[in-house]
Amino acid sequence: MKFIMTTATVAALLVATTRTVSSFTAKSVHVVSKHSTKRNWSVPSATQKVFLSATTAVETEQPNSSAASSLYAQENAEALASLQSPFLQVMRDRGFFHQCTNLIELDQKMTDGSIAAYLGFDATADSLHVGSLLQIMILRHLQQAGHRPIVLVGGGTSKVGDPTGKDESRVMLGEEDIQRNIQGISKVFQKFLTFQKEDSDDFSDAIMVNNDDWLSSLKYLEFLREYGTQFTINRMLSFESVKQRLEREAPFSFLEFNYMILQAYDFVELYRRHGAILQLGGSDQWGNMVSGAELGRRCESAQLFALTAPLITTSDGKKMGKTAGGAVWLNQDKLSPFDYWQFWRNTDDADVIRFMKLFTELPLEQIAELEQLTGADINKAKIVLADEATTLLHGKDSLKSIHETTANMFKGSGASTEGLPRVFVSESDLSDSGKKILDLFVELKLASSKKEARRLIAGGGARLGETKIEDEMATLTLDDFDEGSKEVTLRAGKKRAGVVEVQ
Repeated sequence: MKFIMTTATVAALLVATTRTVSSFTAKSVHVVSKHSTKRNWSVPSATQKVFLSATTAVETEQPNSSAASSLYAQENAEALASLQSPFLQVMRDRGFFHQCTNLIELDQKMTDGSIAAYLGFDATADSLHVGSLLQIMILRHLQQAGHRPIVLVGGGTSKVGDPTGKDESRVMLGEEDIQRNIQGISKVFQKFLTFQKEDSDDFSDAIMVNNDDWLSSLKYLEFLREYGTQFTINRMLSFESVKQRLEREAPFSFLEFNYMILQAYDFVELYRRHGAILQLGGSDQWGNMVSGAELGRRCESAQLFALTAPLITTSDGKKMGKTAGGAVWLNQDKLSPFDYWQFWRNTDDADVIRFMKLFTELPLEQIAELEQLTGADINKAKIVLADEATTLLHGKDSLKSIHETTANMFKGSGASTEGLPRVFVSESDLSDSGKKILDLFVELKLASSKKEARRLIAGGGARLGETKIEDEMATLTLDDFDEGSKEVTLRAGKKRAGVVEVQ
């Protein structure tokens, strides 16, 4: 029988929780929070000051401004301005910095020598999307500063499901699904990080580990006795990810409720196995990350640190990484280099400079020069952003065909389509009644669904070559191909296109 954590159940648990159960102390953690990305650090603003009390910071993933203002102290804001660690300076100056425990001590450790830090990625899909790119860039900057990145793939925690930001339980994945997803998401890290080889003794070489190696072998009662006493239901219920689900009276399974404990335990295990003293992550993971740092102090007498980056949204408040055509995947077999380039090329004017700082390695001085562009000239900055971001993921060689395709897209027949996404069909697919145009738009990822494709046709944005498609029931047949040609181009609006090729 599945146990569901309802509001009534939680109330009963609270009553049953004894006062003798150990709770987290606020004395061990000091927190620095920065929400502004401005580079004027000599005169810190109110949102660049230091939390003196960790109680609120530990219990909420995202402290609100009114709560935070009472915790700031002007004199400690100098911690951000006086950072010595090159890595932390990059985090601050390029907009990656959100919150950090014991910043002064962490800065000293990272200045004195190299450390190992980790970032976790659950295997919920067979590719990461652009929403995960911020975290990958952080690991890249970490390695470039001489520290060791540890990529933690969540083979174990993917069996539980992270409840953060979800109104309902995640779909339960089987062992084969998780393994397939791990293979899929592991590919992209090779493009951004240098991994350890057998004959290498470079400390900054990255390593990849799977938390299933230790989580699946845990003995339940022993784990509860040793680590369960370090957590209280009271404090766990204060996490935003939990409060939101309970306030909406959405079912919250006991399985998901354990996720935060397992994530905290991961930190301790990585400290034991690989000497990791810093966990990196998004600000929505703050509570879980601080719990891990505190668990390490209690169980190993270790000083562990947590550093979060802000959750990235576009200027209109939307979560980054989604388009009308669906998720912006990082694996090439799920999204072509051309479509990836187009995603960045279509960035809103208000986001261009911020995204350059986060998703490229352009010097800040050059970005500052591009920031001076106005009006139509901003498109030049967008092309620079698209080129730089695409080069990091797909290599510089991919740009030639992308630029040629972009230049020739609307020059009529004979123009190069080399860089466009394409699907392959057989002559038999196109015989008789042919293949539905709606299906082809979805397969080419020019639309996320048939419903989206219908809206595109109804709005006049769908074309076969230069001919507007007006019938949503239209099909593609061999008669639609020019004599001697094996391909046709489908267009979605002015900036997206794909090719159907007969094999």
